[in-house]
Amino acid sequence: MFNKILFSSQSNEWKTPTDLFKKLNDEFLFTVDVCATKENKLCENYFTKEIDGLKQNWEGVCWCNPPYNREIGKWLKKAHESRNNAATICLIPSRTDTKYWHEFVMDSDEIRFIKGRLKFNESKNSAPFPSCIVIFKKQEN
Repeated sequence: MFNKILFSSQSNEWKTPTDLFKKLNDEFLFTVDVCATKENKLCENYFTKEIDGLKQNWEGVCWCNPPYNREIGKWLKKAHESRNNAATICLIPSRTDTKYWHEFVMDSDEIRFIKGRLKFNESKNSAPFPSCIVIFKKQEN
């Protein structure tokens, strides 16, 4: 049942693999998880759906693993627009054919394609899509 939900459109939340987050956190030292739930938060400071991270001011070094649905472009736009106040590192599906990819990802500072497929939500099976890390560095004034 779990895998049926995990690999269907019934779920758009893909919990960040712990080992991947640890490696990135060692490099970037995240201060806030901008798109979390109480159950999957990865930073002491975090925004939930109720708080709505899209309406908050992003500062410091932000971690963003947004819902993988039509709203993903809004999260990437927010990361792109927040560069004056924050660095934002995003884990997203590598969907190079999308409008948001060409508007925001291609204007990021760095894209790291992940070799192979990630295993989300502690699943034994890999995701049905490739993933990447998109880095929006804080712009120096």
